[in-house]
This record gives sequence, C-alpha cells and structure tokens, in this order.
Amino acid sequence: MKRRKITGDILTYIFLLGMSASCLLPFFWMVRSSLMKLSQIFIMPPVWLPNPVRFDNYAKALTVLPFNQYFLNTVIIVVGGVSGTIITSAICAFAFARLRWPGRDFVFGAILTSMMLPYAVTLIPTFIGWRLLNAIDSFYPLIVPAWFGGGVFNIFLLRQFYRTIPMDLDEAALIDGAGYMRIFTQIIMPLTRPAMVVVGLFSFMYYWNDFLGPLVYLNSDKNFTLSLGLQLFRGMYNAQWELMMAASTVVIAPVLIVFLLGQKYFIEGIAMTGMKG
Repeated sequence: MKRRKITGDILTYIFLLGMSASCLLPFFWMVRSSLMKLSQIFIMPPVWLPNPVRFDNYAKALTVLPFNQYFLNTVIIVVGGVSGTIITSAICAFAFARLRWPGRDFVFGAILTSMMLPYAVTLIPTFIGWRLLNAIDSFYPLIVPAWFGGGVFNIFLLRQFYRTIPMDLDEAALIDGAGYMRIFTQIIMPLTRPAMVVVGLFSFMYYWNDFLGPLVYLNSDKNFTLSLGLQLFRGMYNAQWELMMAASTVVIAPVLIVFLLGQKYFIEGIAMTGMKG
C-alpha cells in the first residue's frame, strides 16, 4: 500500500511538471527569441539557447516606436479603470450582500443575466453613444464605464465574499451608532482585502491586455496603448520577429510582476469566495 502511494505521488508530480512545462514553453520561446538574431529563431532543429545573446534587440524594439507614450497611455487607463472597478464593484456588492431592501434579489438576478450578453452585442450601440458625446479618440470610453458598477463578475465575486462575514458585526456597529458607510469602510473593506486584491488583479490584467477597446475608440497614434503599439510594430516590422518578441516580453513583464506580488492574496481570495451561498 505504501509503495502504491509513493508510485501514485511520483506519477502525479511527473504529470504536474509536464503540464507546467507545456504552459511555460511559449513564454520561454518568446524570451529566447527576443535574445536571438532573426536567422536563429526558425532554425530546425531549434536552437534553445541564444548564442550570442543579443540584448540590443530590446533597445531597438523600444526606440523604433514611441513606447514611452504608449506605456504612459496604458498606465492612465489601467489606473483609472482598476480604481473605478474596485471602488464601485465593492459598493454595489455591499448593497447586495449586507443591506436589506425591496427587490434586492430580483435586481441582483437581473444584473447577473447581463453576463450572458456577449461584448460584441453591445459594442455598436455603446460606440454610437460615445460618438454622440464626442468622446471618440479619448480615454473616457475606456475608463468611465468602470466607475458605474465595476462589472457584473466583480460584483458577484465580492458579494459572495461579503456573505461569508457574520452579520453580527454590522448589527453591533449599528447599535453603536455607526452608519452604513462607516461599516463598509472600517469593517467590511479591511476584512475583505484578499477579495479586493483578486478583483484588482483581474481588472489590471484586463485593462493592461485590452486590445479591442483601444482599437475601437482610439484613432490617434499619440493615444495608442501598448497592445495597439505591438500590433502597429508588427505591421511595420513584420519580418523582424526578434524585435517583436523583445517588445512583447517588456509588455508582459509588468503583468507577471503584479501577479507575483499579489499571488498570496489572489489564492486566498479565490479559496474563500463562495464558501457561503
């Protein structure tokens, strides 16, 4: 029995290592290609390690296009979108999870049904609305919607987390004279930091990697984000894959850093969400 358990553990670890390697292989291939000459990238059989290592690919990739401006534009959208998503989704989730008001469950169910609508269905009427407001080729269509609810999925995620907190805390605070806003800011929010980090990570990855939104609403090169910059870079230098890989590595690096910094809270928030219906 003990030998069978050891064999099962070994096979499990081998399987996990294989799956991990398959997930990391594209990232390794991208970094490896970013440090090679173009003639080395597609050699068969493949060359796994660059020789010589060409760090100058990064300098070339980041200077042929105004990536500093693209980076600044992306940061503006990410900061505005993430902050709006966290604040407004937390407020909405608090109203659905901790407050009692007529029609609460019906309204929440109606909001959840909107998750079944594909993004493309609402894209055209939304674009027309922003065009009537003369907001095309600006950051407003990419930031402002985050300040009106923060997204149905985020509301649902935080609501489920809030429902794991005993209602006795709210009732005790109300007896002591605290208002709902004070309960939200001084009791609920400090206890739900992991869930806030989860929402922040999801939102950061969405706004950082968003391509369709900037493609639809941004026209001027000065307003382009990193995702649009990469596409433009590929159009201008379609054959220089080493520069494309170098630029892609730089764009992906902040996402990896943010995820590694918030990994602890991310796992804790996912594990605790939904423990109570």
